[in-house]
Amino acid sequence: MSTAGQVIKCKAAVAWEAGKPLSIEEVEVAPPQKHEVRLKILFTALCHTDVYFWEAKGQQPLFPRIFGHEAGGVVESVGEGVTELQPGDHVLPVFTGECKECTHCKSEESNMCDLLRINTDRGTMLNDGQSRFSKDGKPIYHFVGTSTFSEYTVCHVGSVAKVNPAAPLDKVCVLSCGICTGFGATVNVAKPKKGSSIAIFGLGAVGLAAAEGARISGCSRIIGVDLNPNRFEEAKKFGVNEFVNPKDHNKPVQEVIAEMTNGGVDRSVECTGSIQAMISAFECVHDGWGLAVLVGVPNKDDAFKTHPMNFLNERTLKGTFYGNYKPRTDLPGVVEKYMNKELELDKFITHSVSFADINKAFDLMLSGQSIRCVIRMEN
Repeated sequence: MSTAGQVIKCKAAVAWEAGKPLSIEEVEVAPPQKHEVRLKILFTALCHTDVYFWEAKGQQPLFPRIFGHEAGGVVESVGEGVTELQPGDHVLPVFTGECKECTHCKSEESNMCDLLRINTDRGTMLNDGQSRFSKDGKPIYHFVGTSTFSEYTVCHVGSVAKVNPAAPLDKVCVLSCGICTGFGATVNVAKPKKGSSIAIFGLGAVGLAAAEGARISGCSRIIGVDLNPNRFEEAKKFGVNEFVNPKDHNKPVQEVIAEMTNGGVDRSVECTGSIQAMISAFECVHDGWGLAVLVGVPNKDDAFKTHPMNFLNERTLKGTFYGNYKPRTDLPGVVEKYMNKELELDKFITHSVSFADINKAFDLMLSGQSIRCVIRMEN
């Protein structure tokens, strides 16, 4: 029996207010409109960005809302004008998009689509400014165009990447956000040479993915920097072979790293969002050729402060968004890397819970126990 064109009733984990446990509710999901697709979500994972906006400490709160943006699923139906996807396709929804028509999408260098780049404030669909979710006739807001904590969701077609149907969605779902962000920051932006040294600031999921990129690139020294020493053992699985805890030293960590590496590392990747870590990541790279890449999202009032001589002495600072991957063009290829055993994903997934237990995933992340917890929608 086809559900195309009809309202679907399904379960969703609704955040009614900031910081309160999610509530499993029956919601109504409207059919996709022009340039939209409706997806049946099979697996979704919890990312720190979901937690950050659920806590709503640093930005405009918007509730009730369905969070979730790291997921894998199947196309249920497509709206008017959608030609590149059809029902049954295996897909990863992505929090940013690729319209393929704007100046950014046409540039080989950028993945910052004008139409579909991340917008955390918007809670409705671009097409008509309305939500596709409702309960008892009242709208429930979307989150970053994905809202995957629901059995069904509606996304703009440009935010959905079609992937190999043989790829296990319970594994590759983690590529739709954090893993690509860190991995791409190293392989696409830092581009370390074989045998070089790199410092990774922050050993959460994104930092470990950056380390995995360094391992695959053949870096000989991969230095992990974190304030939590419990993360060091786990990080060894991702190629990290030296560790620095800034709390163990009475001088700036960039000085510690410069002493360890005879003047500084060749590359660094910052994955914490701490402004101090960003400055340290830049100042710890070697003069003449060192390159630092910023990945972490800062607080809105932060300012980056360093002496201009650090640039004049030929250090480079770069920023990146989603690892410089274009979602629709590049994500299928990253999935193939996993299928060809060039990229390991299983070690990122430390926990799995049923959809009914979704709040456990939040507890695991808040207590620092999980790297990635995958939520199974069907059991």
